[in-house]
Amino acid sequence: MKENMLVMNKKNFLNAVCAAVAFAAVTTACGDGTTRSTGLEFSRNMYDPLAYNPDQPNNNFANKQTAQTPPAGTLPQGYEKFNSEYVNTPEDYTRAGVELTNPVAVNEQNLAEGQHLYLVNCAVCHGKEGKGDGTITKDRSVTDSRGTRQLENFPNPPAYGRSAAANSSRGGLMADLSAGKIYHTIYYGLNTMGSHASQLNPEERWKVVMYVQELQKK
Repeated sequence: MKENMLVMNKKNFLNAVCAAVAFAAVTTACGDGTTRSTGLEFSRNMYDPLAYNPDQPNNNFANKQTAQTPPAGTLPQGYEKFNSEYVNTPEDYTRAGVELTNPVAVNEQNLAEGQHLYLVNCAVCHGKEGKGDGTITKDRSVTDSRGTRQLENFPNPPAYGRSAAANSSRGGLMADLSAGKIYHTIYYGLNTMGSHASQLNPEERWKVVMYVQELQKK
């Protein structure tokens, strides 16, 4: 009998402790409606950042500064050297055509990726085979709640292929455009073609250039 009473007393004691802890947690977490206090904080150092802010003093470095000058020859993440060396002018377009070569290796995989990127980003205007006959240049209509209406047609861009003998608006045959000139145009755009610098990263642009130069041979 005594043992049963002891067990019941222990259970009642534990229940009372749990209830007290729960009550304390609730009451300390709730504000009184007049302050911005969040109550007690548990394990604060788990969510307080330990890193230094760039403008904070820092004894880990000899000059006591957190923000350090980058080592010579390094580039910030996401920085593109191209736009600091070549601007959007006819002179730099020509210079890029002379100075730049495609750094991406010519192989089946890169050509296949270049074809895919071309079809996604370029074929709508330039056409699947680079003939300047993309869907956006043809008669199109759309039907919706307002009825059927004709969409605007865009002018045909010149074809890439040598058999078409199309001239670039900057002079010379499209089939003779160098890799650097094509890359410059992809980056900055030309005429009704907008810049694709945000749609394609540098490696992707060079893969598109590689595929376009395959189309130039046709």
